[in-house]
Amino acid sequence: MRIGIVLKLFMLTTLLCMLVLVIIYIGQTIFFKEYYANQKVKEINTSIQSFEKEYLKAEGDVQAIKKLEHDFQQENTTWITTLDSVGNIKYANDFSVEIDIESSKYKNFSNRIINIPLYSFIDLEELDRLRFNLEQVNDIFIDGIVKGNTVVPTILTGENSNFSLENRLLSEELYGKRTETEPSLLESSQIFLKGRITNLQLPVGSTIYNNRLFIEKIKQFQVKLLLDKINHSHVQTMDEEENNIQYKLFIKPITDTTGETTYIFAMTSLQPVDEAVQMLEDYYLYLILFVLLLIVLASLYYSKKITKPLLQINDTTNNMAHLDFSENIPIKSKDEIGALSQNINTLSTTLHSYINQLRQDIEKEKQLETTRKEFISGVSHELKTPLSIMKSCISIIEDGVAADKKDYYFNALRKEVDKMNLLIVDMLELAKFESGTYKMEMDVFPIDESIEYICEQLALDIADKQLHIHQHLSNNKVLANQNRIEQVLTNFITNAIRYTPENQHIFISTIEDNGRVKVSVENNGAPIVQEHLDKIWDRFYRGDTSRNRSEGGTGLGLAISKNILELHGVEYGVLNTEDGVMFFFYLDRKE
Repeated sequence: MRIGIVLKLFMLTTLLCMLVLVIIYIGQTIFFKEYYANQKVKEINTSIQSFEKEYLKAEGDVQAIKKLEHDFQQENTTWITTLDSVGNIKYANDFSVEIDIESSKYKNFSNRIINIPLYSFIDLEELDRLRFNLEQVNDIFIDGIVKGNTVVPTILTGENSNFSLENRLLSEELYGKRTETEPSLLESSQIFLKGRITNLQLPVGSTIYNNRLFIEKIKQFQVKLLLDKINHSHVQTMDEEENNIQYKLFIKPITDTTGETTYIFAMTSLQPVDEAVQMLEDYYLYLILFVLLLIVLASLYYSKKITKPLLQINDTTNNMAHLDFSENIPIKSKDEIGALSQNINTLSTTLHSYINQLRQDIEKEKQLETTRKEFISGVSHELKTPLSIMKSCISIIEDGVAADKKDYYFNALRKEVDKMNLLIVDMLELAKFESGTYKMEMDVFPIDESIEYICEQLALDIADKQLHIHQHLSNNKVLANQNRIEQVLTNFITNAIRYTPENQHIFISTIEDNGRVKVSVENNGAPIVQEHLDKIWDRFYRGDTSRNRSEGGTGLGLAISKNILELHGVEYGVLNTEDGVMFFFYLDRKE
């Protein structure tokens, strides 16, 4: 089964649009999340570099650093803080307990006041209980590890009290994972201190400690740092997942103005993109139905719009294949289809022109063939009579009959030879005009002078019949071939002399008529039968029996005149008047 171009284009367009829709869907639901995460990482890394520069410029100014952290969080929707060399949050005195260490076997810590961050031990929901318990305690025992001159507590226990605080992550590393064969990695750094609480600072309002997950990640990082599981020289980006939500952690070690190592610690959530992808998946269920309907309608319209000119081109070329060039393709665009339509229209016009020219050439060839046949037929017919006469004269002369009239028969032979010569000349001239190859060259000449010249040449014939010639000339110049027009005038005037009774009148006139000159020759005499008026221009035509061969002429004069006038492209004709017959033609007038 043949599939039309409209259906093909419709199917192709629909499939293409659906493919694009599927690619967009896959890209947004699968690759978009990864793309978003990569872009987010790049942006945050760039922002961290800017944060680092501003942090170093602050040179320990707590308020400036807090503002930097707040602005970073607002601009990047990312939590950020700075950690000291052992993983504690710097500038965390707003959530800490100050302890005055008593004399101990650890000389570096005897009679020294230390600040212990409390976010590693409790959540904000337990602040009131913490305050109450610490107010009941005077002395407190510290079980922890030492890194340099810094104590990292693991357990805080009140003296003579059931109160205790434990950093569970660090405690598990220090106690929970020891075996008999493998002591803890931190065992060699353990320390036990005793001191008195001198000050307690608890956070007020919304702070970084409200983000439990962020604090938990900081605690996990601290444990890894103390275990030497962290690369201290390179930026690290880690993937984390909590409650089916993806997070990105950014850890960048820097050296501050005091020469100590500080860690920029940031965490961002990828939950917005997860939610967006989920929303897209739900949204696409409705979007796909709508887009599919839109694709079908748009494809149908698009297919018909594109193929309409192609179908018109197909119909037009199909007509051209059957030689029908009457229809042109309407050009409504300037693109390739418009150019194709224009080329086909040009081709149609050119082919039509060539075919018409070919037809004309064929007609001319047929006309030439007809002319040749008519020429042979006419010559055969017209030469038959003079040849018979000549044969009779020759027989009489050979037999010696009427010897005293020998000169008479020779004169008769001479006249018939002259007539045959004249006939052949006229036939050849007529064939030349009717061939369609003769080109008429034009010039400007005074028509009146030509008429006067012809009348002077025919004066003897006019005088023999005692005819009266009346000339009404307007002294005009015309554009024509002078020799051929004079030939026409000679034929018309000779014809008028031949068929005008003796002592009658011939009227020759030239009259101006709307930029033309009308030339007419009218003679007194018998009119031409009406049905013969159109036929007198035919070769050898003699509609009137009185107009026979004995009157002279070859019967080709009017046929020759007709061809000359038609080659000039002018109006001509013959009509009966009250007193006789008038032949006329028009020529273009020139100043």
